[in-house]
Amino acid sequence: MNQFSNHNDNPLNEAEFRRVHDAVIEAAKRRLVGRRFIELYGPMGPGVQAIAYDEFTGTDSGQLDLLGESSPTRIFTDQRRFRTIPILYKDFVLHWRDLEMARQLNMPLDVSAAAGAASWCAEREDQLIFYGDEKLGYEGLMNHPQRQVAPLTDGWGRAGAAFRDVVDAAEKLFEAGHYGPYALVCSPRLYANLHRLWEDSRTMELDNVRRVIEGEVFQSNVLRGNVAVLVSKGQENLDLAVSIDMTTAYLGAERMNHPFRVLEALILRIKHPDAICTIEAGA
Repeated sequence: MNQFSNHNDNPLNEAEFRRVHDAVIEAAKRRLVGRRFIELYGPMGPGVQAIAYDEFTGTDSGQLDLLGESSPTRIFTDQRRFRTIPILYKDFVLHWRDLEMARQLNMPLDVSAAAGAASWCAEREDQLIFYGDEKLGYEGLMNHPQRQVAPLTDGWGRAGAAFRDVVDAAEKLFEAGHYGPYALVCSPRLYANLHRLWEDSRTMELDNVRRVIEGEVFQSNVLRGNVAVLVSKGQENLDLAVSIDMTTAYLGAERMNHPFRVLEALILRIKHPDAICTIEAGA
């Protein structure tokens, strides 16, 4: 456990704190979507407050000759910035009477408040991944100015519309030199519309979409309106730079009760914006 989070006055014993920590991790896993298809860089440690944010150019294939004397085109950093890694957090309270009751009656400690805080912290992480943060000037998958955009057809209300839109988005990524595998993330309504039979077959449209992208399809309640995004996976295109992975810290006693904080520190690094294609109306 990190020294900064395992406060000396922490009232929980090792088993109780482990129960809290496990509840936090399990709740976050159930809620998080971005981490299911974005690779992590780190954790680098709580002292790392900033990191290089590079955007790369160069998508030509590798060189081939007999002696290795030809000069290949290089993948190089077109733009380098250093960005501060923000902290995401949500607090919860364990009441002293609940703690004493669990100990006196030999009952499991109720950690539902910890799980709830982790769930909301996880939602904030996905908001950062998909939409960035306007105040801090961070871009997300859905609003990066250099992303690609494909039109949404009829809110995927007709059979085959989703498949054609995803194929169009995949073609844009393919033409930019990003060959997959891909991940598709949909708003809840669009995801539900994928669960229909494909024309006259017994196959759902969702299954055909999965085959064409050679990857997984996810839904996220963070997405606003009827939108979707297709991403070419891999750390060469994007990653999550993590200094503090999700953990729990004790804040110190307050009116006899025990406030804790679920926190993490990370930033999305988009290295190839053209490896992202949003599917949205009016594109």
